[in-house]
Amino acid sequence: MWWRRSPGPVLDELSQRLQSGDSVALGQAYDLHHAAVRAFARRLLGDADAAEDLVQDVFVTLPKAIRRFDGRSALRTFVLGIAVRHAQHHQRALARRQRAWRRSGDVERTHSANPEAQCGENELAAALARALEQLPIDQRAAFVLCEIEERTAGEVATIVDAPEATVRTRLFHARKKLREALEREGLR
Repeated sequence: MWWRRSPGPVLDELSQRLQSGDSVALGQAYDLHHAAVRAFARRLLGDADAAEDLVQDVFVTLPKAIRRFDGRSALRTFVLGIAVRHAQHHQRALARRQRAWRRSGDVERTHSANPEAQCGENELAAALARALEQLPIDQRAAFVLCEIEERTAGEVATIVDAPEATVRTRLFHARKKLREALEREGLR
């Protein structure tokens, strides 16, 4: 009948198989999405080893997390959302470890390995990477997803599970802080 509501989002076949616990489907999801998750994690964390750990965590978590997936977004968007949440946990744990090391005097300061700096790329890229590390993880995620991965604020809102206006605000503050950091280094 014309008055019936259309059914909600329909899960694709792979998502349905993931929700049913199909381990082959997990392998297929990994094959389809690991490169995107790894690239995002490297940009977000600035450390290749930490990015690999994050990719591993995301796909270990996926079988349990997939139960919350309702099909309103693409599976890749959902997987990137898991990556953002794991990155937030990683950053908080890293900050706690760094504070503990500084308090104990064992390590003056730890820096994450920076692929741009290690490869000797230009000064601007290294300065931008350093400035990105100083951003709060929410602002960093918004910047990386919107500016580097060229996603819309709406897509990012879905990934990070926040209102679109919040994503735009985070992006505004991230740009401002990055601009100020580059100006302090005389690069802007």
